[in-house]
Amino acid sequence: MIDAVLLDLDDTCFDQREFLAGAFGAVARRAGELGVDEVRLRDALVTIAAAGSDRGRIIDQALQTLGARVPAGPLVDVFRSYRPVRLSPYPGVCESLGQMRCLAPVGLVTNGDPTGQRAKLAALGLDDAFDVIVFSDELGRSFRKPHPAPFCQALRLLGADPGRSFFIGDHPDRDIAGAQHVGMRAIRVRTGEYTSQPDVVTPWRTAPDAASALRTLHELACTPGSETGRAGPDGAARRRSG
Repeated sequence: MIDAVLLDLDDTCFDQREFLAGAFGAVARRAGELGVDEVRLRDALVTIAAAGSDRGRIIDQALQTLGARVPAGPLVDVFRSYRPVRLSPYPGVCESLGQMRCLAPVGLVTNGDPTGQRAKLAALGLDDAFDVIVFSDELGRSFRKPHPAPFCQALRLLGADPGRSFFIGDHPDRDIAGAQHVGMRAIRVRTGEYTSQPDVVTPWRTAPDAASALRTLHELACTPGSETGRAGPDGAARRRSG
């Protein structure tokens, strides 16, 4: 049986670059009001983020690259408060999530500021697409993936056995190694900025994108005698981690 299917958000359900483009545009506009070249700063932010958007201090580095002597704090506040009106899920994600939920509960486990992550979900139209959502930062920043805590929290809320549960994500360490460390089977999707990064551990499967990964699990669950077996017809009641 499939007890549960969990997914990552950024670069798994949607292209994170779309969010960053809007956020960096807002930062550059504010910097322009402080006398900084808006176009050059935006380009610098995009270039630095392309080397790894989770490395931190991107705004500080961009200002330093331009030799701009303005405080980074107000610009960081602009980035953190940015709320996109609309974001686009990867093709097929919404439909595949709905189909999967007919067979097993589906959850989300995501790192990042919870307020910002909630805003992304709303802009994507995915805030009602999951049976449980776990924002790892609500457990504490030290419990971000690949720490086992957020994975275990989602599984606990769904009453799911990790050995009969699956995780779909793009990051080889945070998502794939983290999920497999708690006993889940993980599907690595080749989308987002970590596409070419080598595996940390060998994933159970790889897929070109999240929709393909969900379809794979759906097909296996519907095939008698498959390696997953068939799950029950109803997903779990909707729950969220607070």
